[in-house]
Amino acid sequence: MLDGAVVPTLLGVEATTLPRNPAAKDLGTGSGPLVLNPERLKARLKELPAEPGCYMMRDGDDRILYIGKAKVLRQRVRSYFHNSPGHSPRISLMVRQVCDLEFIVTDSEDEALALESNLIKHHQPHFNVLLKDDKKYPYVCITWSENYPRIFITRQRRFRKPHDRFYGPYVDVGQLRRTLAMVKRVFPLRQRPQPLYRDRTCLNFDIGRCPGVCQEKISSDDYQQILRKVAMVFQGRNDELLTLLTGQMERYAERLDFEAAARVRDQLQGLESLSAEQKMSLGDSSVSRDVLALAADRRVAAVQLFQMRAGKLVGRLGFTADAVKASSALAQGEPGLPMPAVPADAISVAEAPGEPTHELPADSASLGLILQRVIEEHYSQVDPVEIPPELLLQYPLPQQQLIEDWLSERRGRKVRLAVPQRQQKADWIELVERNAGYELQRTQRTAEQHQLATEDLAQLLDLALPPRRIEGFDISHIQGSDAVASQVVFIDGLPAKQHYRKYRIQSSSIRSGHSDDFMAMAEIMRRRFRRWAQAKAEGADLAELARQASSTLHTGGLNDWPDVVMIDGGKGQLSAVMEALRELNLHEDLVVCSLAKQREEVFLPGAKQPLDSEPGQLGIVLLRRLRDEAHRFAISFHRQQRGERMKRSRLSDIPGLGPKRVKELLAHFRSIDAIQLASAEAIAKAPGVGPALARQIWEYFHPSDLDGDGQPAIANPGEPVPAGIPLGADSLATGSPGEGDA
Repeated sequence: MLDGAVVPTLLGVEATTLPRNPAAKDLGTGSGPLVLNPERLKARLKELPAEPGCYMMRDGDDRILYIGKAKVLRQRVRSYFHNSPGHSPRISLMVRQVCDLEFIVTDSEDEALALESNLIKHHQPHFNVLLKDDKKYPYVCITWSENYPRIFITRQRRFRKPHDRFYGPYVDVGQLRRTLAMVKRVFPLRQRPQPLYRDRTCLNFDIGRCPGVCQEKISSDDYQQILRKVAMVFQGRNDELLTLLTGQMERYAERLDFEAAARVRDQLQGLESLSAEQKMSLGDSSVSRDVLALAADRRVAAVQLFQMRAGKLVGRLGFTADAVKASSALAQGEPGLPMPAVPADAISVAEAPGEPTHELPADSASLGLILQRVIEEHYSQVDPVEIPPELLLQYPLPQQQLIEDWLSERRGRKVRLAVPQRQQKADWIELVERNAGYELQRTQRTAEQHQLATEDLAQLLDLALPPRRIEGFDISHIQGSDAVASQVVFIDGLPAKQHYRKYRIQSSSIRSGHSDDFMAMAEIMRRRFRRWAQAKAEGADLAELARQASSTLHTGGLNDWPDVVMIDGGKGQLSAVMEALRELNLHEDLVVCSLAKQREEVFLPGAKQPLDSEPGQLGIVLLRRLRDEAHRFAISFHRQQRGERMKRSRLSDIPGLGPKRVKELLAHFRSIDAIQLASAEAIAKAPGVGPALARQIWEYFHPSDLDGDGQPAIANPGEPVPAGIPLGADSLATGSPGEGDA
């Protein structure tokens, strides 16, 4: 996804995040429209290069408003912000909403045109009129989360449930459809999303196309075994599958089970014809790869990762790292890294495209180490299906074979790491490096101020070193309903959104009408630091774990220890958090503070008075930014949860009632209140509701009105529902109360 500079953390290699608008943070103006802040607008426009490429305009909620191309980016984007009477109302409205700018440099205007088309189809920006034809490359989805998984083609690349898997994308959709149709002829698979009949199988079972999933004539485990073979086809493992089926057929023949052997033989013949008809490999590595390159100065390295899928650029990730620390880690023999054979010589690295070079106290091995840390951090967090079969690198990695084996193991198939020197792949490296150069320029402009902010915070909290990873927590609810919490992370003073986390409050004591922020915050602390508490209980040295957190491969996943934890609240919330940390035996290991909203005061555990600070000092401003971001993230998640709850009917919580029956019940009774007042016998008269389900519905609304035998205690079973029942939120009636039939 091209969401701008989404920046993973490179712990131990001085990772920082790269905001899409660092100038906004420096100028203290937040993320408001650029047209309202001429100084900030001028700073953003100066960053644009005089080269061809694509530009993205974003609003205050980080949504892409518009994507365009330009022969000269600087001139094209500047034209939007001139007071020109030639702007259409659509463009004028858009410009007033633009809060940030982003760009990707290309080698030519033709490349910019192709990239613009792909990005518009991928993101569907609101203000783009042309090219939004939704022509996305299709995937094959297998719903492994279901007992009897389905397999189908989709263009929506998102996980419905955690265990569902997507295979692709595939360029030739016609070939893909023919492949899936043949697969369904070769293997007996579930043919329909819903059964055709309730009490019997359909014709597909009789002709051997379906194993009778609807009537469970095959076990879930046996059916999933068939799906695993099908998945091998879409993973490009046809040869492996042919070998597997050949061995299975021979074993059946040895046991004289000729009927089963004949079925496997037919599958083999179908697969062989499929391979001949395809004339291609569905898992072709030539159309799916990631390209990594960096640009560096004496202190900072900016890394760019371009994601190529189906031969097109579909996404970009940005990273920054401390080049000096990387060189030191290599020279000091960091665990798992080879010692340098010769002293690190100075090499020449350009600060930005077209600018003079200067000496960098690192060698290519140090720069390769930075790339290695990026790979470790990024690919340890993505799903294995997201790992491409090939990675193109600007520099070789210190542990290239180890990383290649690790990626291959995670992906389940071979992953190749290459450092191209010639032809098109080398051109891609050069293009990614140029974009990294522009990101490096942006990083250099803001690094000093963010460093000053973290140093001021260290002085304020009496820390030995400036904090790198700062975490902020906040709670959001409405009188206890839909209670959620947020965890936001700043690395070196900048947001690291890939480390943000959302929590649903699980305590049964926090519900609608009963809120408890102290209990909610304590719960989140227990859940956040449970793994670290377990590691400490098992004898682990937390300080040593944090020090060695530079490599995901060597920390067992414990690489997210914060230098500072900030709670949104006052002394009450802080006390609840410290009590939870005492239970985990981490209260002496973590640095915790709280920021009270009313006077922007900072409290430390056990202190009766807030710290002596000024509202405008850099450390307090950094904490405020962290607090505001945690607040924004929590509120957005709360609104999402509340919206989903309001869309659901109370009847949906009753087992056995699907959407169709809920609709029929509401059409019959006109409102939830009418159903609640109806007897079990009256409910049973509704379409599609039998006596057993009617009793279940009645018990749901009257859990305390059951007799000793668990039967409804109804005085007048045949009593009709009274007229004039007030219509509830789920009512289908449009008139005033009392107008509809009961």
